[in-house]
Amino acid sequence: MNTFKAYRIHSNPNEIHSGFEMLELNDLTSGDVIIKSIYSSINYKDALAATGQSKILKKSPLVGGIDVSGVIESSEDNHYQRGNKVLICGSGLSEVRDGGYAQYVRIPGQYIMKLPLGISLYEAMAIGTAGFTAALAIDQMQTNGQSPDQGPILVTGATGGVGSYAIDLLSNLGFKVIALTGKRDQDDYLHGLGASEIVYSKALFMGDRALEKGLWAGAIDCVGGELLSWLTRTVQPLGNIAVIGLTGGTNINTTVMPFILRGINLLGINSADSSPVLRKKIWHRLATDLKPQYINKIVTQEISFEQLPEMFDAYLQGKIIGRTIIKF
Repeated sequence: MNTFKAYRIHSNPNEIHSGFEMLELNDLTSGDVIIKSIYSSINYKDALAATGQSKILKKSPLVGGIDVSGVIESSEDNHYQRGNKVLICGSGLSEVRDGGYAQYVRIPGQYIMKLPLGISLYEAMAIGTAGFTAALAIDQMQTNGQSPDQGPILVTGATGGVGSYAIDLLSNLGFKVIALTGKRDQDDYLHGLGASEIVYSKALFMGDRALEKGLWAGAIDCVGGELLSWLTRTVQPLGNIAVIGLTGGTNINTTVMPFILRGINLLGINSADSSPVLRKKIWHRLATDLKPQYINKIVTQEISFEQLPEMFDAYLQGKIIGRTIIKF
């Protein structure tokens, strides 16, 4: 290839602008492996980066996109050969190195995952960072003793990518799952993923006591803010809260009471900086005991690369259900 299309973000203290550009390989950040992109996806973080709603880029300019799957075009890393099917999720894409919104990606081999047996290139991006994060949260909760016989797990932000996969994976493991959402028109979607009950966020009475009635054995929280504060007060003794999202705010207001009287645990889930060993473990689980049952329900739309810029505002406004796949 001589030139190829990429969606590039330029960030400076005064403004952020982004759009399609024609690039050459030498325009990309350094790496010893070239990947021909086949699929990518859109995450909330991608929308924040492309629109400048939050400072995601740590250098500029960068190609956007934190996820990509494709085929090795060329490699100077002995671990990879031309034709290998691979994926990358997170690993500094669209933060410190050029990301997956390009027809070709150049990256150091250490950040690449060979496609696990049992997962296709399409499925890898259908799962993407969202599904990986949900699986990582569940794995960490299980490591910390969470089991189905303790009681139900509440999933907040349930119609988003992480929330959707959390419901799918938890229900497949035998957990009773309760979905919390602000969307009253998505009951069929959430029940179809395995949610036993649905709670509507606008109907919540959160109370103001240091400890409210214990309602859930644990939670996967994709929202943060006031909702996370409430969860610390309503999770039952020894329950785990996997903390993932911040769409509801970055501050929480709680006391030490849930931690010292109920022994609850806040588990911070950082998928972007997971070690290679942990990544390999989680992707192996996503191909085996944690393989999603309802990928075709969770992927609600597939778009062309050219349609990408049209999608960001809908993500920021919370209008998207499930996952969006980009086909190059």
